[in-house]
Amino acid sequence: MIAVITLIELKNPLKFFALSYHALQIIKQMKSTAVVQYKSTGLWTTHYTMSLWKNKEDMQTFARSGAHLEAMKQSAKLAKLIKTLSIEIDTLPEWKTAKQRIQKEGKSLTY
Repeated sequence: MIAVITLIELKNPLKFFALSYHALQIIKQMKSTAVVQYKSTGLWTTHYTMSLWKNKEDMQTFARSGAHLEAMKQSAKLAKLIKTLSIEIDTLPEWKTAKQRIQKEGKSLTY
């Protein structure tokens, strides 16, 4: 299975409202996909997500379509930094582990 861990650092706290809107749309989209598990956490301007997929193809189909694709198109307006990490794993890691791994191993996109 493939787990995707994402870190989003918002440009400012007011961007949280737009992030929340996109997150709700993405969660609706997820309900019609093959996602195995999803978690999110965050506070103030720092937010994390984790999703677990049966295979890379299911994950890529989701990421490149619908609400997720639209949110990615808006990411430069909302975030100053986005980090992602895809790992082969059977279950989602604990948050402490996920946060450490995304900091050390994540691919960065800076705006």
